[in-house]
Amino acid sequence: MKPLTQLFNRRKFIGITGVGVASLAVAPNMAFVPGGLTTIQGSVRGLNEQDAPKVWMPVSDRKIRVGIVGYGASKFGAAFGFQDHPNVEIVAVSDLFPDRCAELAKECRCNKTYPSLEELVKDDKIEAVFVATDAPSHVQHCIEVLNHGKHVASAVPAAFGSIEEAEKLFGVVKASGLKYMMFETSCFREDNYAMRQIYNAGGFGKLVYAEGEYFHGPSIIPSTAPAVGSYKNWRAGIPPQWYPTHSNAYYVGVTNGSFTEVSCMGMPGKNNGNKAVTNQYKNPFTAEIALYRTSDEGMARMAVCWNTPGFYAESGRVRGIKGAYIGKYEGFDKVLPSLERPSLPPSVVGRAGIDGDHGGSHGRLMDEFVSAILLDRKPLVDIAMALNMTVSGIVAHQSALKDGEMMKIPQYSL
Repeated sequence: MKPLTQLFNRRKFIGITGVGVASLAVAPNMAFVPGGLTTIQGSVRGLNEQDAPKVWMPVSDRKIRVGIVGYGASKFGAAFGFQDHPNVEIVAVSDLFPDRCAELAKECRCNKTYPSLEELVKDDKIEAVFVATDAPSHVQHCIEVLNHGKHVASAVPAAFGSIEEAEKLFGVVKASGLKYMMFETSCFREDNYAMRQIYNAGGFGKLVYAEGEYFHGPSIIPSTAPAVGSYKNWRAGIPPQWYPTHSNAYYVGVTNGSFTEVSCMGMPGKNNGNKAVTNQYKNPFTAEIALYRTSDEGMARMAVCWNTPGFYAESGRVRGIKGAYIGKYEGFDKVLPSLERPSLPPSVVGRAGIDGDHGGSHGRLMDEFVSAILLDRKPLVDIAMALNMTVSGIVAHQSALKDGEMMKIPQYSL
């Protein structure tokens, strides 16, 4: 049985994507919500429920027993809808703060809690864990889960500023034989999914150029002041390219390729005047713009920018020898594959705030992870794709600190 049923109304698709791009040519994937941006930018209701596919076919009647860890400022522990999936049973939840832990348990309709991830992973009833903890702890926490024989999914990024930690995680995942997935939201945005379908069908041919942006305003990532809602202030002063996956997905997530070398320039912002370094990372930059060589010998420009006014964006576009995608496909192929994203269980689609988060990606990422376990197949954003998205940004920041020196990037494949 196929894992997902897809019904495609091409006219509706072009209407949804094309109109927005015509009016927002600079940033075709801007995210706005009535009354302004939400506290965690990017988590907005971007789709009406009637725009979601209506037909979903289960691949199994089995329930995966899941543990969830983390309920911080973004409240991601409950935001992806595990608790609403018919093939999931939430066994236990955890957060270091008792009030957050209690709220997470309530949201997940779960009665069992643990004071830490280290305690939760000892529960033999749990077979998979979603790690929604602080970014600097993702590697440590994912390895802890894997070492206890459980599948793991993680919020972004896969690793935080350390190539050595990334290499360690890669080795543990490979040796474990278990499922690992990074929940990169751009991969299930409507445009990114369409690009991937077209690319896999040969509609672009060889890509000669790709570009992506992750532009974040001042409300969540202050450069030098204490960051809003971050555990131990981990967000304060973060090098932009240490959080690169929302933009890098517009090449790596489309092609499952990689970046092989990079030259990156960094720019100080208002709170980093004269490159004064006062943050914990000794990072002088508010924006970092990376120029990459890609694994298919093309080029890509990927930009990450914190703490500047103006529009929010998680956006991108690609150009190949046979076609391009900027809000819609323009190219030589007249017959395209289905571009409609995977359908979702009605219980997930109907939950307020799930299908619209990060362009309707949350529920689909969760369902992809669940389906990969049920069908014993590779998840979309596996460890190789996750690290190809993440480590390239770590090297890009190193390049920016050396005034754009061209640097080689480690490669990951399974």
